[in-house]
Amino acid sequence: MPALPPYIIEPIFEQFCALLPEHNTDHPLGCHRRRIPDRVVFEKLVQILVFGCAYERIADESCSESTLRRRRDEWIELGVMERLREISLDAYDRLIGLELSDLAVDGCITKAPCGGEKAGRSPVDRGKGGIKRSTVVDAKGIPLGTITVPANRHDSPLLEATLDTLKPLGERPDRVRVHLDRAYDSATTRRKLAARWLVGEISSRRANLPRSRPGCGGLWNEPIPGKRS
Repeated sequence: MPALPPYIIEPIFEQFCALLPEHNTDHPLGCHRRRIPDRVVFEKLVQILVFGCAYERIADESCSESTLRRRRDEWIELGVMERLREISLDAYDRLIGLELSDLAVDGCITKAPCGGEKAGRSPVDRGKGGIKRSTVVDAKGIPLGTITVPANRHDSPLLEATLDTLKPLGERPDRVRVHLDRAYDSATTRRKLAARWLVGEISSRRANLPRSRPGCGGLWNEPIPGKRS
């Protein structure tokens, strides 16, 4: 099953090819292995993004796992992937429309068993290697920007860097609301949002705390029924 239908992936790949610089081969002996076509690598990287699977699951006789990672890093260093992201968001905004009056930011932790410069001890996986992705989406859940950090980083300090990924989108509506969970509930977060002219819709820590057991009083020193305070 293809990751994307042809009418979507074809124009994306055409735009991608237009961004790629010409590849020059300078092997001294002229007997190196034939370079895997960019189209093969591109489609496999799209499959990894869409299906969320590991590189070794997608690799086959047409393209190895190491080639996928090497070509990915090459395109990232050239700035092609970031430029393609900006073009795709701009096209979506013109054709369908991004809903930027409401944004949501949150982080998720994934495994990183092979380590890496951005991997860290995961607090939800017995200290094994993991990474955290902090992502901002629009009101319909369209991803607008993501940053990657070690898994043991707290969500709240990542807010500013995550919002910085919105800069390529240009001007935003006035008084944009940013929806956050209770991990961001602090005066520091509200100051950061106010400095950007953003309105924070933050879940309260106290509103989400469970009530204590019956007969033991409330969470905020409420008197126990039938006893003197």
